[in-house]
Amino acid sequence: MKELKARGLATKKPRGTRRASYWLFVMPATVFLLLLALYPFLSLIWMSLSDVSAVNIVRGGWPFVGVKNFQTIFHMSDAILALKNTLVFVVIVVGIGMVGGLGAATLLQAKGRLSAFGLGLMIFTWAMPPVVLGSLWKFLLLPNGLINDLLVHLHLMAKGPLWLVQGHLVLLTVALVNSWAVVPFSALVYRAALVDIPLELLDAASVDGASKFQRFMRVKLPLLMPITLILTVLTVVYAFRSFDFIYVMTYGGPGVASTTLPFLSYRLSFVNYKYALGATVAVFTILIVFVLAFVYVRATKRTEET
Repeated sequence: MKELKARGLATKKPRGTRRASYWLFVMPATVFLLLLALYPFLSLIWMSLSDVSAVNIVRGGWPFVGVKNFQTIFHMSDAILALKNTLVFVVIVVGIGMVGGLGAATLLQAKGRLSAFGLGLMIFTWAMPPVVLGSLWKFLLLPNGLINDLLVHLHLMAKGPLWLVQGHLVLLTVALVNSWAVVPFSALVYRAALVDIPLELLDAASVDGASKFQRFMRVKLPLLMPITLILTVLTVVYAFRSFDFIYVMTYGGPGVASTTLPFLSYRLSFVNYKYALGATVAVFTILIVFVLAFVYVRATKRTEET
């Protein structure tokens, strides 16, 4: 090849050939995303603006009704309650998931067998399917389950509470279980970020007389802000679309006490066969996630600039 270049016989590939090779590799992923992501999303939006029922969902030709479906869900008591439940659920999951993940990552940062065992346990918990975790916690939280038996035997309570039946306790219980499943993921990400912090910065702060708490607050936390931003957005999206634990543990009940927007969308679509209203709730949920993510990113960027 070098001899060909020296003689001027070797030529570069034409630009058109390079573009063709580029599109040859990009096209499969593009087609995959268009078919399995963009097309269903656009169909969901169109369904939320149309009159779709069990009669015409297959044959198509859905009558366009504009924002009528959105007006309908805004006047539904179940939808208003589901929105409140969703906001409470998201706050609990994001708060405990982020704080618990950072705390666990700080403890797992140290080297040793105990830290390695904890890290392996985190990975095992994170890798377990939500349906399995939900079923396990549902069994533990039964009125005569292990958790209530421990509370009674330790004399912490005379009688264990009805975790999955009793009023507002149901939503709190499911949110805590979901948070418990989020903590391992946050801990793994935070641990990787903590390991990458240069030791020179911590040593310099220690020489200047900073305590461990001051080094954590003044050195580590500012360096973790980019990771915290990404994790917060991902956790908010995850919390808003949480469905598995609610479906397995409470099925949205009792009544609608633990019904969130994703579960309400499922119930309207596949239980009540009101496909248009179910799609509308789903689109409304996606809009909330977009708005919250946009506001949070903008606020964080302004804080970093100042």
